[in-house]
Amino acid sequence: MIHEKIAIENENSQPYAALYTYLLDASTELRTQKRPMIVICPGGGYGFTSDREAELVAMQFLAKGYHAAVLRYSTEPARYPTAVLELGKTIKTIRGRAGEWKVDADKIIITGFSAGGHLAANYCTVWEEEWMAAELAAESEELRPNALILGYPVITSGPFAHEGSFRNLLGERYEDMKEELSLENKVTSSVPRTFIWHTYEDEAVPVQNALLFVDALVRNHIPVEFHLFEKGGHGLSLANKLTEGADGRGIERSAEGWIELVCNWLV
Repeated sequence: MIHEKIAIENENSQPYAALYTYLLDASTELRTQKRPMIVICPGGGYGFTSDREAELVAMQFLAKGYHAAVLRYSTEPARYPTAVLELGKTIKTIRGRAGEWKVDADKIIITGFSAGGHLAANYCTVWEEEWMAAELAAESEELRPNALILGYPVITSGPFAHEGSFRNLLGERYEDMKEELSLENKVTSSVPRTFIWHTYEDEAVPVQNALLFVDALVRNHIPVEFHLFEKGGHGLSLANKLTEGADGRGIERSAEGWIELVCNWLV
């Protein structure tokens, strides 16, 4: 495995902003030479990026034959659009080094959990906008995401909002911009095919967040697969002992199969 830390900051980034890559070694013994890349955006309410949704998740995708990368994006006090520009730079970097890293440049998949799901989904609604290309000195095609995976995502700033995430993201611009970043209203044909999973028992980020996004995807004729698990609170990550929280939370065996469902969907 090749592991690298890459600076990914822009002028408003926090000093820790970086991309951590986990690349499978190429081998002449293997038929597969180029692999899809899974880019992981951990959650944390835009206040931090959770270790429980980072490297351990990347290792699971690595074991399935994917390259993986974890984006430690800037959180509070950094404000929008700092993190989404970091994600754009991430996609541009991966596509630019696809030959060197043996990445299939047509299979760059963004994965986000909770507030990281908001970041991932938001990026997929704006990557084609002119301001993104201008800020990143890129052609839009360099910034294209090929698929989107969301785990219990923050989506809406409406009645079912996780208000803390939006306040951390927007700061003093919360009232002025919260509707603009309510993603059920931003879906266009630019959003790639999407996989979403959530739990009925999630009280922190209600399942209506996922349902609103699914509805928007369907209305815009974007292929989507959605799984609603009955049991499990917020922040399950892998939903097993590997990502059990220090407080004992985060194990729900009935939801543990989401990653197998994702890999079947990705084929």
